[in-house]
Amino acid sequence: MTSTPGSVNRTDATMTPPPERVRRFSLAERWIHRTTALLLGVCVVSAGCLYLPELAELVGRRALVVTVHEWSGILTPLPALLGLVSRAFRADLTRLNRFGPHDRRWLRAALRRDHRRQERPAGKFNAGQKLYAGYIAGAVMVMAGTGLLMWFTGLAPLVWRTSATFVHDWLALAIGIVLIGHIGKAFADPEARRGMRTGRVERAWAAREHPLWRTDEDAADGHQDAGHAIGDHEHRVR
Repeated sequence: MTSTPGSVNRTDATMTPPPERVRRFSLAERWIHRTTALLLGVCVVSAGCLYLPELAELVGRRALVVTVHEWSGILTPLPALLGLVSRAFRADLTRLNRFGPHDRRWLRAALRRDHRRQERPAGKFNAGQKLYAGYIAGAVMVMAGTGLLMWFTGLAPLVWRTSATFVHDWLALAIGIVLIGHIGKAFADPEARRGMRTGRVERAWAAREHPLWRTDEDAADGHQDAGHAIGDHEHRVR
């Protein structure tokens, strides 16, 4: 079909511009997340093969599964420890370790099942993400410690090893439940998954879900809202 003069320009003018994106995670942070998820996933799956008779019979090779479980568990904290060389990762750890008044407000709204955006203010990470990160970090260290007592039987007396086994087994179940919830939340938010996959998210999403987040990228680029919450920029644009 032959286009009429000016039709191309009119078409271009009506095309929706691509959404503006901001950087959420660095390459190092994304690889830390991926490798930790892989190791933790292997640890959970191998644990299932050890504790569930149906899976144990299906997989077999119990000695090999035990070895895989032990080493994946011991190595799980390693990506985060190596990631401490990343400035972006250290900055996000600082953010995760801070719990302010807006986080308590977010939690109260979550407990009331209040989904109004204005009742759930959040910085780069909301209160739920901060609690999850703290829980997983602590749980992994406890699992590693109790696992070592179970692995090297000469390290402690029998009563210690028995207690370690009890804690290890029940905490593993709790971790599995929390991981299911974490994965479910991720699948419910495609933009959050895109941020972890590519490192960037839409500015509109960031303003809606994390209105108190101040982006380092804006400050580095001399953006007009540098030093202000990303939600403030969205409000001015509207």
